Order: sequence, then C-alpha cells, then structure tokens
Amino acid sequence: MTRSGYITSPGEGEKLNNFAVEPKMYVDETPRIGFTEYAELLNGRLAAIGFVALIVMEVLTGHGIFGYLAALGQ
Repeated sequence: MTRSGYITSPGEGEKLNNFAVEPKMYVDETPRIGFTEYAELLNGRLAAIGFVALIVMEVLTGHGIFGYLAALGQ
C-alpha cells in the first residue's frame, strides 16, 4: 500500500517505510548497435568528408594518396 509516495506495511500497524516507491519498469527496444539508420547516416557523412579531404590534398600537393603510399614504401 502506498501513501503520499511512501510504502506502508499493512501487516505491521501501518508503519511508514522510508524507501521510495519504485518506478515502473520498461524496456527500451531501440537498437544501439548494427545497421541502424543513425549509424548509416554517420558512416556516409564521414566517408564524404574523407573523400573531399583526399581531393583537397591532391589539389594542394599535386600528389594523390597512391603517391604518398608509394613514397612510404621506399
């Protein structure tokens, strides 16, 4: 039995229990991992940023990513 937000025990002469009433439990079933819409949107945006960064690097330096990778191997 509850009274003004606290639990009372009816078997013991309505003694007040100092523990608050527990909230109702629920299950959040939204997916947190895997191929979610948010994850795919973020992956697409990051890929676009990376692609633009590679183009800017090639325009500014005159060397593409393959030129840098070949220079690392030497």
